Amino acid sequence: MNKKPNLKDVAKVAGVSAITVSRVLSNPDKVSEKLRAKVEQAVHEIGYIRNHAASALASRRSGVIAVIIPSLSNIVFNDVLQGIYSAVKQHHLQVVLGDCHYSPLEEEKLIATLLSQSPEGFILTGTDQTDYARKLLKQSGIPIVQLMELSDSPIDMNIGFSHFNAGVDITNHLLQKGYRKLGFLGARMDTRTQQRLAGFKKAIADFKQPCQSYVVTTTQSSSIRLGGQLLQAVMAESQGQCDAIFCCNDDLALGALFETKRMNLKVPSDIAICGFNDLEASALVEPAITSVASPRFEMGQQAVELLMTASGQDKTHKPPVDIGYRIVERAST
Repeated sequence: MNKKPNLKDVAKVAGVSAITVSRVLSNPDKVSEKLRAKVEQAVHEIGYIRNHAASALASRRSGVIAVIIPSLSNIVFNDVLQGIYSAVKQHHLQVVLGDCHYSPLEEEKLIATLLSQSPEGFILTGTDQTDYARKLLKQSGIPIVQLMELSDSPIDMNIGFSHFNAGVDITNHLLQKGYRKLGFLGARMDTRTQQRLAGFKKAIADFKQPCQSYVVTTTQSSSIRLGGQLLQAVMAESQGQCDAIFCCNDDLALGALFETKRMNLKVPSDIAICGFNDLEASALVEPAITSVASPRFEMGQQAVELLMTASGQDKTHKPPVDIGYRIVERAST
């Protein structure tokens, strides 16, 4: 059986010392390009795989950051991940990724598991971790970033935007367009969806003219098919009077749009449709769907930069970063 290559084997092939190999692998940006290329060639030649656990114990650096998202199948979080991956390349880091399936208890287990791998930093989605999860993260002594939404009491650092304010603004957009019988369609009802619904209700309550609202929600996972079903439900509840809907995401908005064609409703003259997240498909359908856009790719990038800054010399407290959002008005309203 072939012997598993070790650090000394790499050093022998590269013609350098084992300490030099370790320095190149741990801090590749701090050595010459020529030396780095020589060591990397030796690594590939003999098939050396670095023991990150041992390296982390020796140097207190693991070379990885931990990331937990609620869903790998949701393109919204894929955009964030692309931003994270683009940023870690600049710092010669790897990502250890976990999917908690929107479950706080599953997230808690993942946090414990990933912390056992000694990550240099941790990026989490949302700010509603369990008390025990928050305790584990605070005791870890590593930089933590919670993203996607804003919090008055983050565990450490925070970057996102106000889903409540976005809900207020998109609802006011509909009211300013003259719609007075507004519906809200919500699925899964995670904390960010609940914040958007709260914004919808706040805008309706503060509006100075008479208007009506209809709320139809479900804890089911969001889908285009579900959007059509929820449109049917809100039209039934309003006895066909609902003239505009705010969908908690673009999947529901797309499903609602397709359903209007089956129901012989014209958009926006019979009913207006707004979505959230500004997915590519929302701009390509006819009529194109008004939505709320946020810079998710940039959010992922900035989350990594926050980690890197905190892991360096800058230990000052950093207030939450409001990355903002914008309403993209299209033909559906």
